[in-house]
Amino acid sequence: MMNTTECLQQFENIVNVYLKDLEAYDMEQLLLKPQEDHWSLGQMYMHLIQSAQYMGVRNIEACRVMDTTPEIAEDKSDAWKAVMNNGSFPPISIQVPPSKEYTPLQPESKEQLSEGLRLVLQKMREIEPLLEPIPTNHTRPHPRFGALNAKEWFCLTEMHYRHHFLQKKRLDEFLKVKI
Repeated sequence: MMNTTECLQQFENIVNVYLKDLEAYDMEQLLLKPQEDHWSLGQMYMHLIQSAQYMGVRNIEACRVMDTTPEIAEDKSDAWKAVMNNGSFPPISIQVPPSKEYTPLQPESKEQLSEGLRLVLQKMREIEPLLEPIPTNHTRPHPRFGALNAKEWFCLTEMHYRHHFLQKKRLDEFLKVKI
């Protein structure tokens, strides 16, 4: 099973990199898109914040408060098994067609981004000590990975933030920013 203490430490390190690097950008850079159908750096930051809040944390909480065992536990997908074997997402760009439901809005300010990252980090610190007693058969479905338990959702959040370093690197190259 995953070591959530290590996941949290890694997550803290990653968020601190995102926060430190955020200081180097101005708002114009954060809003600039390499192509119309691609995200800006600001949208990527918004995506990280929102996915942690509305998928990761929400599903961890749902696993925690579940008062009955699910009747049929959905299996983990082969994609999840591959992620677990590698300890990370594959180093590929995942492009989802632009949509009102999925495409993040542009940020209003750098403060919105830094505050959002700090709030997610605070919530992850609060959640980690609560994970151990949550039964592993209390799961919530992930659209690509299948049924994940609270610890898996927790560590998935860290892997997701780490995965977006690849996108950030491409955007930094586009912006010609040296971080």
